[in-house]
Amino acid sequence: MEDLLARMRELQDELEDEIADKRAAFQYKLENGRIVWEEEARRRHRALRVRWLRFLAYTRPMVLITAPFIYALIVPFVLLDLFVLVYQAACFPVYGIPKVPRRDFIRMDRHHLAYLNGVQKLNCIYCGYCNGVIAWVREVASRTEAYWCPIKHAARVAGAHARYAEFSEFGDGEGFEAGLARSRRKVQEKDGPDEADGG
Repeated sequence: MEDLLARMRELQDELEDEIADKRAAFQYKLENGRIVWEEEARRRHRALRVRWLRFLAYTRPMVLITAPFIYALIVPFVLLDLFVLVYQAACFPVYGIPKVPRRDFIRMDRHHLAYLNGVQKLNCIYCGYCNGVIAWVREVASRTEAYWCPIKHAARVAGAHARYAEFSEFGDGEGFEAGLARSRRKVQEKDGPDEADGG
């Protein structure tokens, strides 16, 4: 399992290198967390933008009718964000678990794309926030699970988090206490692989 996890980290590094190559190809770079476009790319993007009235005119009516259902979810997402923020602030210091920085998961930068109109930019901000909250909450939850109950389930779990592979086997009563202590030590490491990977 250690070899597989190491390989997963290597693949993540390769993916980051590939993303860096794409930045150069699409004529932008990141400077101190800010996106800086080359002027030629910015000009091309503006020419590609579909104005929002035309965009809405070509949108299927059922898509417009369902939009309020999508955007209504902002309420539970904001509440989840706030509750987990308070939970982490109150509990993680007590458990000795490093806090998960929200900024590493919640990215709202696609509104800087000049080829998107205002409606598309709003959609991208919404999706960036909601998916970022889910990813951040998942990391908080995975650290919590690794601290309190690092035991695999009897049946396969779809989309398990990265820590799950290191959990104790289901039914391994003799190895439970040692596995729990090992998992707690690992999740409490401030500069462990999870911290370096951003999650």
